[in-house]
Amino acid sequence: MNKVAFVTGSTRGIGKEIAITLAESGYDIAINYRYENENLKITKKEIEEKGVKCLTVQGDVSSFEDCEKCIKNIIDEYGKIDVLVNNAGITKDTLLMRMKKEDFEDVIDINLVGTFNVTKNVISHMIKSRSGRIINISSVVGISGNAGQTNYSASKAGIIGFTKSLAKEVASRGILVNAVAPGFIETDMTDILKDEIKDEITKNIPLKRVGTAKDVANVVKFLASEDSSYITGQVICVDGGLL
Repeated sequence: MNKVAFVTGSTRGIGKEIAITLAESGYDIAINYRYENENLKITKKEIEEKGVKCLTVQGDVSSFEDCEKCIKNIIDEYGKIDVLVNNAGITKDTLLMRMKKEDFEDVIDINLVGTFNVTKNVISHMIKSRSGRIINISSVVGISGNAGQTNYSASKAGIIGFTKSLAKEVASRGILVNAVAPGFIETDMTDILKDEIKDEITKNIPLKRVGTAKDVANVVKFLASEDSSYITGQVICVDGGLL
């Protein structure tokens, strides 16, 4: 029987690449969506082309009740969740003096509260099976901070604290909890930046290139595998040496 991975926020960008990379490694996949869209259909098709199953479950990670239903649907279909990747995230960048209360709350609700909502509903199933991998997608700005991203940086720093604490809680049950902190990664979100801004960012990266979604997905694949069986409570930066 294949192992099962649930990847949130996986219809595009880093999440999609993580889901496809795990599918290539033989995992049956579950992905969530808020609304039916073309990206969802394309991602599901690409995953199934790898010869594995792909279950799509509707749910907003910022809603505890939605997450409860999502996890129930996955367990009903697959009987287990071996790997959880909390990837769903949004940005609403602006300086704090201009930031609306809703801009702060929305980012915290999706990025940080969403990580709690999904994990809380998965953890009891992993504890029963005395095994599991939880991989939370943070960011280098959760470590370094970044002007114009007080909301995003706070959410990603919170994920790091959540990861380290949960790792200590569940290690005795055979569950490993780690975080991946991407740096500047080429995605739909970064494509809108002007070339001169990208060039300026690249100058500050020791490896002199921006990262790819595959760079992040490969680290997630390692953390999901048996090769990482003595690693928990860690934050692995995938940033080309930026920090």
